[in-house]
Amino acid sequence: QVQPVESGGGLVQAGGSLRLSCAASGRTFASHAVGWFRQAPGKERVFVAAISRSGGSTYYADSVKGRFTLSRDNAKNTVYLQMNSLKPEDTAVYYCAADLNPLNYYLAARYDYWGQGTQVTVSS
Repeated sequence: QVQPVESGGGLVQAGGSLRLSCAASGRTFASHAVGWFRQAPGKERVFVAAISRSGGSTYYADSVKGRFTLSRDNAKNTVYLQMNSLKPEDTAVYYCAADLNPLNYYLAARYDYWGQGTQVTVSS
C-alpha cells in the first residue's frame, strides 16, 4: 500500500510554469503506475497525464500535450509533473493517484490510492 502526497501547487500568471511533485511512502511505489487528474470548481475530475511503473511510457490529455511533462525518480519515490505555458483554464485541484496495474491509465476509477490534492491557480 502507498500513500501519495502532492506538493508544488500555487498561484502563477498565465504563461508561467509550476512543477508538481507526488511523493509516496513505501518501497513499493516504483511498482505502481501513477496518474494525475484535476478537478475545477463545479466540474468533474478529469485525466491529465499518467506514467508507467518504469517511466518508459507516458500518456497525456490533449489539452496539456506539448505543455506538460511527466517523469519519475523511483529512487526517490517521486513523480514530477512539469507544467509550462500555463493557462487560466488549467486552474484546478490536481490529484496524484497510484495503482499497481490500472489497465486503463485514463480512468480515475482504475486507481486505488489517491492524494489529497494541491491547488493550482493560473491568473490571466
